[in-house]
Amino acid sequence: MTSRYGITQDELVSLLAGHPRYRVDQIWRGLFAEFVAPADMTNLPKELRAEVDRVLPLALETVTESVSDRGDTIKFLWSLADGSRIETVLMLYPDRATVCVSTQAGCAMACGFCATGQAGFTRHLDHSEIVEQVVRATQRAKSMGRRVSNVVYMGMGEPLANEEPVWQSLVRLHDDCGMSARHLTVSTVGIVPGIRKLATRPLPVNLAVSLHAANDDKRDALVPINKRYPLGELMKACDDYLDVKGRRLSFEWAMIDGVNDHPSDAVELANLCRSRRLPAHVNLIPLNPTPGYPVRGSAKSKVYGFRDQLEALGVNATVRRNRGTDIDAACGQLAAGQSVRITPSRSNRD
Repeated sequence: MTSRYGITQDELVSLLAGHPRYRVDQIWRGLFAEFVAPADMTNLPKELRAEVDRVLPLALETVTESVSDRGDTIKFLWSLADGSRIETVLMLYPDRATVCVSTQAGCAMACGFCATGQAGFTRHLDHSEIVEQVVRATQRAKSMGRRVSNVVYMGMGEPLANEEPVWQSLVRLHDDCGMSARHLTVSTVGIVPGIRKLATRPLPVNLAVSLHAANDDKRDALVPINKRYPLGELMKACDDYLDVKGRRLSFEWAMIDGVNDHPSDAVELANLCRSRRLPAHVNLIPLNPTPGYPVRGSAKSKVYGFRDQLEALGVNATVRRNRGTDIDAACGQLAAGQSVRITPSRSNRD
């Protein structure tokens, strides 16, 4: 049975054969443009609402909803049909609302400071499971009088290890839900074939690279996939992507005390940023507490000192505010309620 947000318009026409085409168009518009649940489509007869609800089931079942930051950060824990669990985060800001979606149940990248990576990999999500996260979070935002404007693929999993369903979800969000490509951001730890594949796709979505180190030795320890796709190869793929898309590249940098927050790290990072054919922007993220990882995030003074050094070296840098730390909704904390343990990696001793 096709899930609600995986169906195509032609499939919906076939599924509702016997109903007037204008009714099908109303349902399609309600689902993808207005983000309305079938039961709330008051322009439809009650019998038809019930039929749509029955023949187009949801893919995500709500397990829990956690709220933080005085209601401005909401984390959803979902259960999938096979029992896998994923998390989605809705973040409300004064000028925008952003949904952070998962693309896999778990993650195989094994970055030691990330709770998802510690939990291991379960399976890829299909495009309907990704889109439904956006729709359900958007419905929650609407109930608060807010409109979702941005979607970031930065939740559980590595998006470009699941590139085809991720691409299908991007197309649906853009074509059917009316979201601008400039408000869709795909993050990666550095899957070079995925970056190159995404570069061939027609939508100019934003690319963010979870960098965390600007030399191969340190990055090998922090981000194990770097051993397969080292920095030189990764940076070439990023440059080629930007040549095609013309969008700004972002580097994500988790600030880890005593590991990657030295003045020499800032110099190496600045050199990488300045060598790009298009300028790169750096998002500095104080490391969030993660079970099993024995180091700490850098002190606030060190984070802002690192930013100031980058700016003095000619690099645009922003310190990202931690959101939802107390409900394990912040960057690196998503683990779908699983207990995670790891053996400290050699990066802890750098």
